[in-house]
Amino acid sequence: MSRPAAFLDRDGTIVQEAHYLADPDRVVLVPGAVDAIRSLQEAGFAVVVVTNQSGIAKEMYTIDDYHAVAARLRAMLAAEGVAVEATHFCPHHPDVMPCDCRKPDTGMYEAAAEELDLSVEDSFYVGDKITDVLPAITLGGRGILVRTGYGKEFEDQVPAEVVVADDLPAAAAEIVASTRR
Repeated sequence: MSRPAAFLDRDGTIVQEAHYLADPDRVVLVPGAVDAIRSLQEAGFAVVVVTNQSGIAKEMYTIDDYHAVAARLRAMLAAEGVAVEATHFCPHHPDVMPCDCRKPDTGMYEAAAEELDLSVEDSFYVGDKITDVLPAITLGGRGILVRTGYGKEFEDQVPAEVVVADDLPAAAAEIVASTRR
């Protein structure tokens, strides 16, 4: 039986926005991110990081830089006793290399769903940009825009079915509460 996921954007959602984050020393967790991820897992959600990394295609940083940042995030979470089940990233940019994985396209979500036996319809899509939450509408899940990162800039543009939350802890609380309803 497929299980639900909480698909979380990385930059501006789990970690503080750092505009093309390529330096592991600049990884700073959003306050409450660890507890939010833990609460989602305790509620039965697979937590999957889904992140666009167009800086790779634009040659602003390398794929090795991306992996170093991802490793730093994993280590920071592990130090708090938390791990995400998977991370999917898109290294493309439509002006350089078009693809079907770059959000708001659904390639990364579908790959994670197949890999981990996830129900995209029963899942939540959380991020600080419209492109992070639109896959929820396409795939039949529920989107939550967080006001951290770039979220405040997009808050007035979200589709009516998308919930707006202050941050990842508030989004996690909304997700957990919705499963109890």
